Amino acid sequence: MLRVGLIGAGFMGGMHSACYKALGTNVKITAVADIVREKAEKIANVSGAAVFSSGEQLIENSEVDIIDICLPTYLHAEHAIRAMNKGFAVFVEKPVCLLPEEGELMLQTQKKTNGIVMVGHCIRFWEEYIWLKKAVEEKLFGKVISAVFTRISPKPTWAWDGWLLDPDRSGSAALDLHIHDTDFIRSIFGEPHGVVSEAARDSNKAIDQIVTSYVYRDKLVIAEGAWGYPPSFPFSMEYRVMFEHATAVYKSGSIPSLVVYKSGGEIVTPEFKKEDIGENVSGGNVSELGGYYNELKYFTEQIMNKREIEEATLEESIKSFNLVIREIDNAGGL
Repeated sequence: MLRVGLIGAGFMGGMHSACYKALGTNVKITAVADIVREKAEKIANVSGAAVFSSGEQLIENSEVDIIDICLPTYLHAEHAIRAMNKGFAVFVEKPVCLLPEEGELMLQTQKKTNGIVMVGHCIRFWEEYIWLKKAVEEKLFGKVISAVFTRISPKPTWAWDGWLLDPDRSGSAALDLHIHDTDFIRSIFGEPHGVVSEAARDSNKAIDQIVTSYVYRDKLVIAEGAWGYPPSFPFSMEYRVMFEHATAVYKSGSIPSLVVYKSGGEIVTPEFKKEDIGENVSGGNVSELGGYYNELKYFTEQIMNKREIEEATLEESIKSFNLVIREIDNAGGL
């Protein structure tokens, strides 16, 4: 059995806790840390885990195999580096870090320790996005002509101490929200030759919305990320990809839909066999476990079977982080 030390018991910690529970008896949270003890105790009570008041205490004093970091972005690097230096396998939520120098130090630490590290780019594990990657790579409908990705959310007021709305701690909507699509775009189309970005800002001049055109020689690729909408506004993630011989459209929602409109007039709706794994009820803008479950299943199975992490690696994730930093700079900075 793999023993997990979960650091951070907020929205994302609750999401990961629900995923580990759904994974069954081969994985168990045996330690939880959060500065709000009541939150840690709520998760710990599910599995009888030990409770710590800080991530540092958990890393130094618990007997676990995996450190799972669900802390605010500005705390990712220091905890991941500490955990790598102690010899733990590390799963760290996205974005992998807040500053470029932190990313470099994380890579140096991984090289020094030969550490096992994966980053929570869950969209790579969402069934509809897995389907799209296959369609692109195998040219199921010919080459891609254009692709548009959107990720839109109500303002994330649920975060502890308002950290998400503080760009000095979260990196703004560009780094926290929009990076999902930036990373996925890199994963299917490779590195763009450049970016052209524009941003809308809140009353404090922080980025609430960013729209980027990624420069590729043979296709148009655009992504929008925004979180400045009212509390009643529904979260959505979507894509619209035009191939030579079809157009694929995905929309999230209570009943997610993926529809392929073929050039000959045929309309196809791909179906996915999804496990009944429940949902997260700890708040935030997404309740479906979906890609969160799939990524943690992949991570833990790779460890149990002594296989290398090949998806959402630390190196890949830092490349995606650096690309978003270029977008932010292109849009006028934080």
